Amino acid sequence: MTYPKIPLAQTVIQLCKLKGIKHIIISPGSRNAPLTIGFTHDDYFKCYSIIDERCAAFFALGIAQQTQEPTAVVCTSGSALLNYYPAVAEAFYSNIPLVVLSADRPKHLIGVGDGQTINQKHVFENHILFSANLKLDIKEAKNTLEGEDLPILKNLENKVERLLGLQKDIQTYNEEYINKAINAAIIDKGPVHINIPFDEPLYDRVNTLSVSPKTVDTEAETSDIEDYILESCLEEWHAASKKMILVGVNYPDQIERKWLDKLAEDASVIVLTETTSNLYHSGFFPNIDQLIAPLTEAGQEDLQPEVLVTFGGLIVSKKIKQLLRKYRPKSHWHIDPKKANDTFFSLTKHIKADPNQFFEAFLPNVLNASKSVYKAEWIKVKQRRLQKHKRYAEQIPFSDFMVFNKVLKSVPDHHILQVGNSSAIRYTQLFEINNTLEVYCNRGTSGIDGSTSTAIGCAVSRKKPTVFITGDLSFLYDSNALWNNHIPNNFRIIVINNQGGGIFRILPGHKNTENFNTYFETNHKFSAKHLCEMYGFVYHAVSNEEDLDFALQSFYSEDRSPGLLEIFTPKEMNDSVLLKYFEFIK
Repeated sequence: MTYPKIPLAQTVIQLCKLKGIKHIIISPGSRNAPLTIGFTHDDYFKCYSIIDERCAAFFALGIAQQTQEPTAVVCTSGSALLNYYPAVAEAFYSNIPLVVLSADRPKHLIGVGDGQTINQKHVFENHILFSANLKLDIKEAKNTLEGEDLPILKNLENKVERLLGLQKDIQTYNEEYINKAINAAIIDKGPVHINIPFDEPLYDRVNTLSVSPKTVDTEAETSDIEDYILESCLEEWHAASKKMILVGVNYPDQIERKWLDKLAEDASVIVLTETTSNLYHSGFFPNIDQLIAPLTEAGQEDLQPEVLVTFGGLIVSKKIKQLLRKYRPKSHWHIDPKKANDTFFSLTKHIKADPNQFFEAFLPNVLNASKSVYKAEWIKVKQRRLQKHKRYAEQIPFSDFMVFNKVLKSVPDHHILQVGNSSAIRYTQLFEINNTLEVYCNRGTSGIDGSTSTAIGCAVSRKKPTVFITGDLSFLYDSNALWNNHIPNNFRIIVINNQGGGIFRILPGHKNTENFNTYFETNHKFSAKHLCEMYGFVYHAVSNEEDLDFALQSFYSEDRSPGLLEIFTPKEMNDSVLLKYFEFIK
């Protein structure tokens, strides 16, 4: 076995191994060479080389999103580290365990004008669970004392002994803080940063380890829900005839089916689910915007719940946020072991529990409110909306709306569906989703950066075929994601190209002016064709309904290489079709 000679590098690598971190995403560099040598020469690790650090971090995020286990990214010193920040922020708000391992220069070389140096200590301060700033190893005593004036042997022995003791203290400190950092990623589910100073020489190797670090395991704290909290919840629940459950980002099969059935039976409860909730039940209300966008003020007030219960990650629907902020519930409980966002400015309880744990303690004690007509009235609205939705979809011209309708119906069963941000996820929310699909989207920060890289990381870590639907700006923004030698042949990208930021045409503002076209919509005439040629994707392009129908028949079945379908839509028409949709379904 080959190891880096530097004890600190050996310590980091061995503790990653002891903690079960298998996936290591490495961006080339010199200062991180000791880590690269160690990770790539140990068969335990699955190593990936991705040159663009921003793409590398989102690629790692995609792997961690799927495995729900820590994934490590390794970079050299300097600005390379800053390119991780968008993915670190996404991991922070999406509760994804990402371990950042940054090489750094020794302290005496920072702030003196040396190349590739920045202040790396606590660089992610506001978006990190834990930062470990490790200490530089003391060099071998012989090298440290070389050239010093030591007239008697006793002084040499004393100095050697003192330096060896200091190195032992440094080793203990480094092991402690590496353990703390990785434990935080595992238990609290989020990003951590380990900053690792290395002095030259960086490339020396040895055949045996000089350290044997010890792992410190920390179990997540679990506690029962206190009786007084349950009693308070039951009292509020039974006193209310209108209860709403709103579910944000949620992993598939995370909530036990018996609790979903129990909630669906209650006539006083409506369960609103988002595409990213991965919850499906005939008694629930998906497509939130379709339900509430056409409502008058009176209709919004009728929908107002007395008790609102939320769980899962962040909410996509802007319309439900607006409604619940205007017509606030008397009580809002959020169920989550870690944190509770006061999204609707009405939070009254943070129930620090897993949703299954809470439902296990709560729902068996709930009495169904059989006299409530809350759910029955909104089921009627839902059915009317669906009928109108179907009629509208049958009569519209070729546009973004039509494309999403056809594409979402075309995705084969049991695929993973990754969706880009901005208009892509918002259009997706309007349509019924095949309940065999797993749906993911970077909703922690809701940025367009890194969506493609995340989808590729997801595809690499799973055997299931993955389809990624995105807009043109998001795709072009993250085009370095394709500079990746690990993309599986069953990975598919669908780019809806409306030649700019189409979502801005839907928002208030002066359209069809030079200022709007340049600085808001950002018009362009680029396509993905040449990128596909360069990176080995099979490329298809369509710009009408007939060609789209034909292309979708074989797009998912080709298996000789990854594929990309680019769908060009008429930008001047898209916003009109969408806005008329909400008028039509009233």
